[in-house]
Amino acid sequence: MEIKGLFEQIKKKDREIAVIGLGYVGLPLLVSLSKHFKVIGFDINGKKINNLKNGIDENNEFKNLNLSIENCTLTSNVGDLKKANFFIITVPTPIDIYKNPDLSYIEKSTRLVGQNMSSGSIIVYESTVYPGVTEEFCIPILEKESKLKNKKDFFVGYSPERINPGDKKHLIGNIVKVVSAQNEDSLEVISKVYSKIIKAGIFKAKSIKVAEAAKVIENTQRDINVALINELAILFSKLGIDTRDVIDAAKTKWNFLNFKPGLVGGHCIGVDPYYLSFKAKEVNYYPEIINAGRKINDNMGFFIGEQILEALLNNHRKKINFRVVLFGISFKENVADSRNTRVIDIYNYLTRHNLEVSIYDPVVNAGDVRQNYGIELINYEDIEGIDAAIFCVAHDCFKKLDLSELKSKMSSENPFIFDIKWIFKREKVEKIGFRYWRI
Repeated sequence: MEIKGLFEQIKKKDREIAVIGLGYVGLPLLVSLSKHFKVIGFDINGKKINNLKNGIDENNEFKNLNLSIENCTLTSNVGDLKKANFFIITVPTPIDIYKNPDLSYIEKSTRLVGQNMSSGSIIVYESTVYPGVTEEFCIPILEKESKLKNKKDFFVGYSPERINPGDKKHLIGNIVKVVSAQNEDSLEVISKVYSKIIKAGIFKAKSIKVAEAAKVIENTQRDINVALINELAILFSKLGIDTRDVIDAAKTKWNFLNFKPGLVGGHCIGVDPYYLSFKAKEVNYYPEIINAGRKINDNMGFFIGEQILEALLNNHRKKINFRVVLFGISFKENVADSRNTRVIDIYNYLTRHNLEVSIYDPVVNAGDVRQNYGIELINYEDIEGIDAAIFCVAHDCFKKLDLSELKSKMSSENPFIFDIKWIFKREKVEKIGFRYWRI
């Protein structure tokens, strides 16, 4: 099969690109590609497709979404995929309840592509996986569903996503793009397609497995670094030392890695290490540092909940029924997504100890919170008579809050602010009349 001329056909808009999955990764990719090529944006969620057609991005990453009708087809109709010869799969790769890789989304999307692709196609995977998934798991599905032969009738590639939700600085075009493929010709086509939208440059990995491994260790490394700081924060709390004061002193050295303690949730850092650990066990290696980091970070919400409860009991010895508000439930600041948030660990810990806990978060999708956790969010106007404000997420809107007004909503003269994300300065908070706690 001649694959060399595919890019020129795509460039002339004689062939189309299909982006499968229009979430935090797929939608920015679709928007960028639609400025240069004819593209199909596919998602099985019909409601999402309708919203996108009306310029509405559920994740609030695009305030004024405007996809060209001439260049972009938004659809949940699998038959529309038959128009494409270049497929990019950007579906989620979560973990199951046993913290093993859940490849069901990637399996379903691969089947859809296999059933609708034609000879002469290239399929690129962007979903985060462990080394071997693209070639050992996905290709057999593509061959079975398409009745085509890999490396003869079609080629695959892997180009790990590096989108950072909520980050307005490191946008898709500003991040170096790692690409990989099965041979030089398909690698060249993939590189040329991405080069049109990536200003930061293209890095050609030596193999697909190398590219898969590079992606999964990016988040594993960050997870381990945060775990170290979290463990130090636990230790320093027992020693009566302020962790922020320690870090402020330590970071004056040029090579100190300035990580902060906190909750590690979301779809990447809190998930990807489990993918690597899973693959390691397949080859009879049991990673110690990776697993230890995950254990520390997974338990951080319960440690914070314990500290909050202890502080409240120590300062209100005659009180039993506490009312508190958690500020923020999204997995990350300024992001509308509450899936895989570790704030829920704090909520569950406090409610199990009979505290009355409410959550205020004007950024997230309230319907998703209701559906995923069975929790009704409150409005800021509903806050009154509480004993503590617990800031779990560093939304910009929280940083702008009038703390004097917030204090007027509290039940005691010296109420608590628990500042998990280091949003406020201790001196300012205490001057207003709050008790202040941070990790």
